Amino acid sequence: MKADNLSKTMLFKEMTPEEINSALRELSSVEKKYKKGSRILHAGRTTERMGLVLEGSVTIESNDIWGNRTILSHVGEGQFFAETYSLLPNEPLLVDVNANEDCRILSLRIGILHSYSSEIWAGKLTSNLLMISSNKNLNLSRRAFHTSPKTIRGRVMAYLNSVSLKQDANEFDIPFDRQQLADYLNVERTALSKELAKMQDDGIICYRKNHFIIDFE
Repeated sequence: MKADNLSKTMLFKEMTPEEINSALRELSSVEKKYKKGSRILHAGRTTERMGLVLEGSVTIESNDIWGNRTILSHVGEGQFFAETYSLLPNEPLLVDVNANEDCRILSLRIGILHSYSSEIWAGKLTSNLLMISSNKNLNLSRRAFHTSPKTIRGRVMAYLNSVSLKQDANEFDIPFDRQQLADYLNVERTALSKELAKMQDDGIICYRKNHFIIDFE
């Protein structure tokens, strides 16, 4: 991966190509491709590496022993995952990371960053990691807000409203298919589909697959 392209991501923001190349070298960067549906990181295991999605997307999921799945977040191109666990290498993951589609991932041993604390690139990287962590906390807060309503309609409206606000548009695509949206909102897929149809009949939303229009006339 070229440093010029990586400079557009949050992790390498404000870093020169030379500093990015130093970071990639010293943090033992590895680029790997994954097929849709493959497991990238496993719950119960540990990791020393955080991942940057170069192409495609991944989902962060909680899968219990009874087969129940909850999607906690969607990680798209240019975004990151497992940065907290990579800084705490003895902490087992509580989630799985799965390829949502064919994807290409760059992984970094971010846990050894402290060994380069005197390097300028390391200082910039640390600052960027703090920003990434803050954004992740915000995303977790959003999901709690989306799943707090007691009704399915309330959860759907809370989620679609937040997407609308984030994109500053009343017409948009969401990153989830129907099953994934159900898992994200922690509801049954059949019940979700029925409620979406009712909301469309009531004139609250208009949708086709993952494309939605809200607040339309």
